Amino acid sequence: MACNMRADLLISQICPTSGHVSVKRRIGNASVVRAVVVDHNPLVKNIIGSTSSLIMRRPILPKPQLVEETDNERKGCKGKFGRFGGKFVPETLISCLSNLEAEFNLVLHDAQFQAELATALRDYVGRETPLYFAERLTNHYKKNNNGEGPEIYLKREDLNHGGAHKINNAIAQAMIAKRLGRKSIVAATGAGQHGVATAAACAKLSLQCRIFMGTKDMEKQSSNLVLMKLLGAEVKPVDGNFKEATSDAFREWIENLESSYYLTGTVVGPHPCPSMVREFQSVIGKETRRQAMDKWGGKPDVLVACVGSGSNALGLFHEFIKEKDVRLIGVEAGGLGLESDKHSATLAKGNVGVYHGTMSYLLQDEEGQIIRPHSVGVGLEYPAVGPELSFLKDTGRAEYYSVTDKEALNACQMLCRLEGIIPSLEASHALAFLNKLCPTLPTGTKVVVNCSGRGDKDAEMILNHKYYPMEKQFPASQNS
Repeated sequence: MACNMRADLLISQICPTSGHVSVKRRIGNASVVRAVVVDHNPLVKNIIGSTSSLIMRRPILPKPQLVEETDNERKGCKGKFGRFGGKFVPETLISCLSNLEAEFNLVLHDAQFQAELATALRDYVGRETPLYFAERLTNHYKKNNNGEGPEIYLKREDLNHGGAHKINNAIAQAMIAKRLGRKSIVAATGAGQHGVATAAACAKLSLQCRIFMGTKDMEKQSSNLVLMKLLGAEVKPVDGNFKEATSDAFREWIENLESSYYLTGTVVGPHPCPSMVREFQSVIGKETRRQAMDKWGGKPDVLVACVGSGSNALGLFHEFIKEKDVRLIGVEAGGLGLESDKHSATLAKGNVGVYHGTMSYLLQDEEGQIIRPHSVGVGLEYPAVGPELSFLKDTGRAEYYSVTDKEALNACQMLCRLEGIIPSLEASHALAFLNKLCPTLPTGTKVVVNCSGRGDKDAEMILNHKYYPMEKQFPASQNS
């Protein structure tokens, strides 16, 4: 890709009250505030240099409304999902992203690439993952509802190599990087699962690997930090958490466009990044459809997944978006409560803005400044959400709710004791919503919960958490 010019990181936000777009460009250790004029087409059309804020024309943003999605919107044609998505990046990156999009479109129809990916997913990742009937968990909710309630199934992404759904995308993108002749991979991670998956994929394909991780997350997820290093990755500490790590990883990539590849782990960022990750994670939903047909001869009635930035949710949902009789439920991190400002519930409390190259819902204040997210599930601590999930909110196709840290910890301990499965704290948010969902569903309803990762990395935190002495909540002798 012919990208020889150096570019600075572009981060822009739309103020929810004024509609102004602010842009920060990092030059050395200083930040220079710049202004952007945004027309109704959400591409950056003009970057005006200045050392002070400028008055800007308000961007034209259509009001949210319930609309029928078109095939182009559903597929993210040209990176747009309704008003969401796009490429909010310096001009230097446009050709690079366009070349990446062209390569992505090629591999989608390249029989050799698809065969190699299928082999890697089967023999290396360990697919397909089971669709597991959680009998004791099902009986627990029926017991608390006079014998009535749904049948609960878990899509066991926690059984993948690396312990989470992240490897589905990491191995595919690492293969693309290899095709493009890149020698070095750059990535950012929060809970560490994407970091482990990327490090593993790079080791397999003989690629150099540099992972950016927030110092706060490194303290909380020390086991994954060790795994990344064992797999040969260089882990670069960044002051802060996943938000700051992503910014630094993006900056590192921009400075080495000719030799490095930015391997995004979730459905955010400029096009084609969200569509690529969604496509490679859609194997989750495709398997779920086949497995449901084998097990009960039909489709699931309800799909439930946790939502941080959105990759595991879209991986499960995408196959069923056109199936209007299948409910899609995303569960965000309510942290200490939605009114506490200590949460990561972007879709519940956010406003539309631009961050890390794409337009979506953001957690931001009245001045358009990012609000630091919080969750006991470190992988959910991101202030934005993918553009397609934002679109699914505006169209009403998906439902979004939130659960607190406390509820997620309880759900994690419950699954440990009832099913002998240790879910990640991120996946535990989806499981926690069953407390509210199950009493509303008739007997026989088939519910699939995406168990997107395993909780080895969280075990110490769960055991030592002050809110829930495990033995009091779920003694080992309890029967359902």
